[in-house]
Amino acid sequence: MGLLNNMASRMAERFRGFLPVIVDVETGGFDAERDALLEIAAVAVGMDAQGFVHPLPTVQAHVHPFPGANLDPRALEITGIDPGNPLRGALDEQLALEHIFKAVRVAVRDNGCQRAILVGHNAAFDLGFVNAAVRRTGNKRNPFHPFSCFDTATLGGLAYGQTVLGKAVQASGRNFDTREAHSAIYDAEITAMLFCDIVNRWRQLETLERNRVDLDAG
Repeated sequence: MGLLNNMASRMAERFRGFLPVIVDVETGGFDAERDALLEIAAVAVGMDAQGFVHPLPTVQAHVHPFPGANLDPRALEITGIDPGNPLRGALDEQLALEHIFKAVRVAVRDNGCQRAILVGHNAAFDLGFVNAAVRRTGNKRNPFHPFSCFDTATLGGLAYGQTVLGKAVQASGRNFDTREAHSAIYDAEITAMLFCDIVNRWRQLETLERNRVDLDAG
């Protein structure tokens, strides 16, 4: 129990009390106020005893378009989503958010953090759709910071010189399956791996620097 508490404390310290949660949304367009939210997936991040981070299990939901929502045929062609397919098992926005947010709040608590911070590839897009859905549904228990986020497009550019998700993932040494792209689950999970790889790379550099200083001091 002490080890778990220590890891939770280290996670809270690592990101100033915030828990990184990777989010991907699939939508009916680019306008968060007018276009439908159709899929959402979230992957919280955990930390091991050595201070390295890793993705936790994914939580996801298919979402019914809110009343009057716009559905751009070009967006649906890219995602391959059929909003009217009953086999999607879609939830109304309110229930979908409650499902995602409940899991995120548990992860925040278990990791000793105060709040979640959204991580995404071009994160402002995902955060914009989450915030718009929160406003529409009147949700009062949004665990995410309302405007701060971590962007793996920026981090990928810093770490690997690549800002496109697939290219950044490949530059990190992982495979990227273009056939699976543009599904919320796949994009959230692959983005989570990219984020963890970048954070862990920095952790390795910190460890090497600390060892070098210790050797010089000795």
